[in-house]
Amino acid sequence: MKAVVFDEGLKLVNDYEKPVPKKGEALIKVTLAGICNTDYEITKGYMGYKGILGHEAVGVVVDVNGEDKSLIGKRVVSEISYGCKEPDCPYCAEKLYRHCPNRHTLGIWRKDGCFAQYFTMPVEVLFEVPDNVPDEQAVFVEPLAAACEITEQLHIKPFEKVIVLGDGKLGLITALTLNAQNIDVILIGKHQNKLDIAKAQGVETKLLNDLKIEKIYDVVVEATGSISGFETALALTKPRGTLVLKSTVAASKEFNLAPIVIDEITVLGSRCGQFGPALRLLKSGKIDFTPLISARYKANDAIAAFEKNKEKETLKVLLEF
Repeated sequence: MKAVVFDEGLKLVNDYEKPVPKKGEALIKVTLAGICNTDYEITKGYMGYKGILGHEAVGVVVDVNGEDKSLIGKRVVSEISYGCKEPDCPYCAEKLYRHCPNRHTLGIWRKDGCFAQYFTMPVEVLFEVPDNVPDEQAVFVEPLAAACEITEQLHIKPFEKVIVLGDGKLGLITALTLNAQNIDVILIGKHQNKLDIAKAQGVETKLLNDLKIEKIYDVVVEATGSISGFETALALTKPRGTLVLKSTVAASKEFNLAPIVIDEITVLGSRCGQFGPALRLLKSGKIDFTPLISARYKANDAIAAFEKNKEKETLKVLLEF
């Protein structure tokens, strides 16, 4: 089968061995997949991963190794992690597979990904896609679930002021999600054309240069992935407010954390989320991710797709299998 593989370099392999589902797993034929910045970071050495890349995809179940065959023929998306399922694992008991110490993560850690014609995952982490949700929307369910995770972790009161920093994929999806959940949110960025995507769907937006930096926001979501973004986020969080970190910031310089103590700020790390709530939000039609799609490539042009993903103006690049 065709597969996009990273092994000391990025390459398209035309004769990669087709996976065989283990007991309790399904075999999924991929229709559409999305390139994430994490995929790009892996090509630079992140996680030390080697194998098929990709963790955002929608596809059709063609086989199940188990008694329940009800998913065969159904369109599905897959959560990206599955755990050890040992009886004494507290994370697996709560279905928090993403925190299981012995987890496998699709295309990131110990598990071949979905940038291929076929991939396998356990049935319990697969979710059927609603009929009214096209592939172009369903392929966004993983980052959408990550955005939904914020309100799973944190109760945002109706009167609280919420601001999201960053107008890349992460910031846009987060702002659109909070807005769809009826939260009063402002999206801040440096690119008017990207802010306009959110503005067109009812999100209040503002250019960073026009923002007055003052500690008045109850909840500040950092989605810039930069030290300067973190420092700005800290400068916007009111005393006893909450700073939500959605991006992983690799510190390359010293920065002052004293305001966290002085202002008694709660810092909340927020990563992956559950697919069930994300799919319900997609089914409602409250969000349209079509404007975020910068380009679509056939699987044969996957290397060119990764190059396109590197461009600053690019948001989401999709791969067709």
